[in-house]
Amino acid sequence: MAWTDKQLKIFTGTANPALAAEIAKKLDTRLARADVKRFSDGEIFVEIQENVRGTDVYIIQPTCPPVNVALMELLIMCDAMRRSSASSITAVIPYYGYARQDRKVQPRVPITAKLVADLLTAAGVSRVVSMDLHAGQIQGFFNIPFDHLYSKPVIVEYLRSQYDLQNVVVVSPDAGGVERARAYAKRLDSAGLAIIDKRRTAPNEAKALNVIGDVSGKDAIIIDDMIDTAGTLVQATDVLLKHGAKSVSAACTHGVFSGPAAERIGGSKLRQVICTNTVPLSPQIAELSQIKCLSVADLLGEAIYRIHSRDSVSSLFD
Repeated sequence: MAWTDKQLKIFTGTANPALAAEIAKKLDTRLARADVKRFSDGEIFVEIQENVRGTDVYIIQPTCPPVNVALMELLIMCDAMRRSSASSITAVIPYYGYARQDRKVQPRVPITAKLVADLLTAAGVSRVVSMDLHAGQIQGFFNIPFDHLYSKPVIVEYLRSQYDLQNVVVVSPDAGGVERARAYAKRLDSAGLAIIDKRRTAPNEAKALNVIGDVSGKDAIIIDDMIDTAGTLVQATDVLLKHGAKSVSAACTHGVFSGPAAERIGGSKLRQVICTNTVPLSPQIAELSQIKCLSVADLLGEAIYRIHSRDSVSSLFD
């Protein structure tokens, strides 16, 4: 893949520059220059340091912790590109923050995932690329093209190389994740499927109650889109082991790992926690022996290449 500077430019904010650099390398190009600074009161200032007039611009910025800073950086960069006459602005958001607020679950609460969609559109974004949304219907919040990618090929390839698939059971951490878990089980040579009966009592708090399905003597792999505080994960691990699981591992796309996650995972009986680099890992998480981080740079780079070349993106996941 070889590009001229007038064809395509890759920019990034401060949220995950390492992933952006990997993607640029995959595309045989360089990261374009943009200066993202702070005023003394915390205001964000962005200066695009090269010409983008008539250029297809791709801004790689997951809205990961600190979420509000990452989101504002993205919005301000998009506004700067629009005012600099970029031909198109594609927001590549590997991790879409605020995705858990996708509907009203009680009176007088916001639908913040929709608000973020409106803000991105108002800032001048012409296309969005994201990965493993917490709720797929968030795509419908946008009136611009939206490419929804999946980390499944990367994670499945790793699981195939590390586990005896004849003894694997894929576990959904709740009823809402059954479709995702079933898709993984199918890719893993029709591995078994089990479901954790989970009741959420408050934000970031849930109680695992029971297991639906046979996990006795099996290597259980909990599949989820994200792991945040790891409270549900550790509870699910204990429940699975009580039901006779031989070992328990977890795999997710977005390793947010906030709050007490490092302490919980480090003190748990989890064999392994697999995540991708959509969210950069904190030093406390990265040093845990259970953590295995896989790169999705090649997948994102290939998606950008296909978008820019007007080729099919969905065929990546056939």
